[in-house]
Amino acid sequence: MFDILMYLFENFIHSDVEVVVNHDELTDELTRAGFRQQEIHKALAWLERLADLQDSQTKPYLNRSQSSATRVFTAEETARLDCASRGFLMYLENLGVLDFATREMVMDRVMELDMPEVTLDDLKWVVLMVLFNVPGCEDAYNQMEGLLFEEPEGLLH
Repeated sequence: MFDILMYLFENFIHSDVEVVVNHDELTDELTRAGFRQQEIHKALAWLERLADLQDSQTKPYLNRSQSSATRVFTAEETARLDCASRGFLMYLENLGVLDFATREMVMDRVMELDMPEVTLDDLKWVVLMVLFNVPGCEDAYNQMEGLLFEEPEGLLH
């Protein structure tokens, strides 16, 4: 499933080609690219739920009028995200790349990934996908993209 998300993100993020919004056409394209139907449906459902997170009635705790919220990770979240990944989320909050709402969107999407453990690199891509899909996060997206692609080797994260 994550491979499909990465394929879509990498092929459409910087493309001048119009993003295919027809579910059947997109499914056909992904099938031609070699992905299995079951994984395609999981990935598309993951993306649909990402879009749903922006509706405050779906997840009322993501109301952006709140200024901050302390994050305590559950045992399941701790099992999925190692210390470096959890620290990276805090680092992004301190930089202002994530606010509490986008952080929770990232956690929601991470926990729904079909993988037992999410690596730091995978987490960074999820952060990019979330920021790309949330209106008003263009500056944060650009800052995160800079952290991924332009930072010299050897930084903490």
